[in-house]
Amino acid sequence: MIHQADTIVEILCRRIETDGERPALAVKHAGQFRWLTWNELAGDIAQTTATLVELGISRGDRVAHLSENRLEWVIADFAIQMAGAIHVPIHAPLTGAQIVWQVRHSGAKVLLVSTREQVAKLAPLADQLAGVAVVTYDEIPEPLAGKSLPTLASRKAAANLEKGIEAACHTRRDTGPDWLATILYTSGTTGEPKGVMLTQHNLASNTLATIEAFGYTEDDLRLNFLPLSHIFARTCDLYCWLATGTRMAIAESRETVIADCQAIKPTVLNGVPHFYDRVYRGLCERGLAEFPGALKMALGGEVRICCGGGAALPVHLFDYFHSHGVPLLQGYGLTESSPVISLSSETAFRRGASGRPISGIEVRIADDGEILTRGPHVMLGYYENPEATAEVLKDGWLHTGDLGQLDADNFLTITGRKKEILVTLGGKNIAPVYLESLLTEDPLILQALVVGDDRPCLAALIVPNHDVLGGEIARLGIQAASRDQLLQHPQVLELFQQRINERLKNVAPYEQVRSFALLPRGFTIEAGEMTAKLTLRRKVIEQHFAAEIETLYRRG
Repeated sequence: MIHQADTIVEILCRRIETDGERPALAVKHAGQFRWLTWNELAGDIAQTTATLVELGISRGDRVAHLSENRLEWVIADFAIQMAGAIHVPIHAPLTGAQIVWQVRHSGAKVLLVSTREQVAKLAPLADQLAGVAVVTYDEIPEPLAGKSLPTLASRKAAANLEKGIEAACHTRRDTGPDWLATILYTSGTTGEPKGVMLTQHNLASNTLATIEAFGYTEDDLRLNFLPLSHIFARTCDLYCWLATGTRMAIAESRETVIADCQAIKPTVLNGVPHFYDRVYRGLCERGLAEFPGALKMALGGEVRICCGGGAALPVHLFDYFHSHGVPLLQGYGLTESSPVISLSSETAFRRGASGRPISGIEVRIADDGEILTRGPHVMLGYYENPEATAEVLKDGWLHTGDLGQLDADNFLTITGRKKEILVTLGGKNIAPVYLESLLTEDPLILQALVVGDDRPCLAALIVPNHDVLGGEIARLGIQAASRDQLLQHPQVLELFQQRINERLKNVAPYEQVRSFALLPRGFTIEAGEMTAKLTLRRKVIEQHFAAEIETLYRRG
């Protein structure tokens, strides 16, 4: 039974009241999945809410959260909302500097941290977290800034449960649709993240409209493996599970997804194209790609439907999955739109299209081809960034920065990207201009173009500064008969790899350049590769050096 409500808080409360004793969530413990009921989750949520209250959290406070997917993530999300606070999830792969920036920018009073590895990233910057209460999930023996770190378990054991219940009751009664529920930081084109503000109604309305468009059955069982810190998994896995009252399991890790599918036998999977490509390639490598039923068995044997989002779905994957009895349906959305804008279903899909706009929202195509949308799914704006907000919210319409077309049957097809953001095959949004600016700060690198749209990782075209390179060649005693030979010399390539690694040491793993090519000439205005203002024309450069780019990815 779907519970219709204007807030996630109300949907949660109704679910616990109606389905308390039913199995809800499976998590792995000692190598085995263990099922928890809604009532068991409710008890943990109430105790964690009490802990937050005793840490001084009240309505409107921000709670930052640095963790991989695990039971505590789910509990924390609901407890933060039940305390009337604002959840600020931070992507687990980020570097210490990136994490601290988001904690400080959001003004978080509490930071929940998962593991020893995550705390280690914060240690060199601990002085910048003064005034923030840091609480860990795992026991961490090392102090942070000279102070021992309490665990959430120890805090919960000492918390007054009645305070948590009382806070939750007040929150349920007082929470309105316009209450700010979360701030999610996403890549800005200059490298400085932007905090997307989503309300209770943004999340609740998008969840319910997604369920209406996608459909569900009472027996559905989903396996969550996408990061819950991203809005795709949070709405389409976590909140859709909550609103339908079906069952969900949390994968142990990215590396165990296929094994977890065998154990759980999910009926529904949400994933990025890179995951589905890995499944397909794995079957090809084992000679099973065309074996009847192999695809379904690889995903556990009971899968009814898969959904792809976060990046463009290659048509060969669409064709392969559909031809082997596992519909792979594409959707489209942004963090700024909670996220779903359009969605395919088992009865309404088109090859290459991202479905139709979901119920209650509007989509139109601007004169320049940009996709615009308005409705209850559109964010309040960017936290503490009115200038960036004004750039994308105009007259009630969210300007997505993506280019697209609506056909006669209202199916939306994405045709390109207006904004300078790359989206990898894994669904990571990356600001190439920022990375390029970091690279060209090195005296050895004159120009750089980072590529990776709809690719598994980033690569770069590098134009060396030959004046500086000449000095390095003399220092290293490198001999080469020609410039072409020089740019392929192992010592030269190693030198540039070291410089690239050094320049990108403070960005996330998925923002690292995995391969690069040294070009014999620079990008020029005459070749149409730069504007009069010396801005790179990305598409032109990618066309001119298409062979070099393809070689980089074949090599990788």
